[in-house]
Amino acid sequence: MDQLESPLLDLQNISCTLEQGQSLFHDVNLTLNEGDILVLQGRSGSGKSTLLKCIAHLVLHSGRTLYRGKTPQEQGIPHYRTRVMYVPQRPSLLPGTPTNFIHSILSLGTHRALARNNAEAEVIRRSSELAQGWGLDPNLWQREWSNLSGGEAQRMLLVIALSLNAAEILLLDEPTSALDPETSRLVEKALTDEIASRGTLKALVWITHSAEQGKRVGTRFIQLAASGCCEEASLV
Repeated sequence: MDQLESPLLDLQNISCTLEQGQSLFHDVNLTLNEGDILVLQGRSGSGKSTLLKCIAHLVLHSGRTLYRGKTPQEQGIPHYRTRVMYVPQRPSLLPGTPTNFIHSILSLGTHRALARNNAEAEVIRRSSELAQGWGLDPNLWQREWSNLSGGEAQRMLLVIALSLNAAEILLLDEPTSALDPETSRLVEKALTDEIASRGTLKALVWITHSAEQGKRVGTRFIQLAASGCCEEASLV
């Protein structure tokens, strides 16, 4: 298969073992193509969040991950993580404020081109505009992460991830779990519209416990189990 035909992301025999030596899941094989919104489901404790962290190379695991035909090591893991970005449920360990976080990201080598190209102002402008549309008070940009509510922190993380305009794949760990239904729909629409626009963001892997949300946003549906994963035609 040549590079033009290869998937955006290719997971080959991904396995993860807990510290106690117990296998969480093994031999996960799946591909992700441009335009996919892959809804990842499975019982509680099946390792859905851990699988996202494996894809992002944030936890130890075995198997092979290819992004545009190359391993993260071949691309450089910091660069890979800007293109395949993990968005946790809550940034509980982040220091400082959301504004501090944007500045710290833009100071990293993988994002310095934004500053050199005078794009930092555009990132901040886009972040502010999107945050306002999602009902976030402008004062929250200067508030410590630890003082944000769960819903505020979730929206801030997503706003920043989208506004950086660097990721081709977002790995979303229950991105609306702390949001009310109306705000959840706003977030869903922004993410699905971004995929439909055929801009920088090409695909999503989305964990949700809501079958209704999965049906609204998903184009593909994966069930994760200890023995691997299987694709389903739809959600029941």
